[in-house]
Amino acid sequence: MIGAGRTDTGVHASGQVVDFRTASTLGAAELGRGVNALLPEDIAVSALEPAEESFHARYSATGRTYEYRIRNAAERDPLTRLGELWIGARLDVGAMRAASAVIVGRMDFSAFAAGPGGLRTVRRAEWCADGALLRFEITADAFLRGMVRGIVGTLLWVGRGTIDVAAFGRIAASGDRSKAGPSAPANGLCLVAVEYGTRRETGEDHDEADE
Repeated sequence: MIGAGRTDTGVHASGQVVDFRTASTLGAAELGRGVNALLPEDIAVSALEPAEESFHARYSATGRTYEYRIRNAAERDPLTRLGELWIGARLDVGAMRAASAVIVGRMDFSAFAAGPGGLRTVRRAEWCADGALLRFEITADAFLRGMVRGIVGTLLWVGRGTIDVAAFGRIAASGDRSKAGPSAPANGLCLVAVEYGTRRETGEDHDEADE
């Protein structure tokens, strides 16, 4: 079995894609029901369909989207603690949005990686607010290990007023992980989508996914 991305303990995936080969004569619906009957309660197959022999869940992917959730409210919500990071102090979302624009494009994201760095292309990095819930959505051709959590942790410095947008840009350009903020906790991060289609030629391998 091959997964499109890896997740550390505490990280979620609502859009994970897995490929496998089988000699079973069962149809997709029957096979899906059988697999779900055997899986633990925190894992479920939402769809199952045949793929081309050449399909590879990881190497055929042309993009991935992650979401990081923050509950920015005076009181925490115990019912959402496994899927959101609670921050009681007010965050400057406008400054966080401005800083996020700095990382859109192709650059070396070593400053945010929990391991080897490298070039990646971020296509979108946006903050969406729905009352007390903040969602950071980021789409890229591929991610370095720990990259999203490193970015969010440093953006929280911006939101708290520890650094300004210009300082965030200098950190991003430095390639130095020691200059960036601590990795945001795992519980707020979720892999929400994996893209397959025409590969955008960038000269970079697409073999690494965050977390």
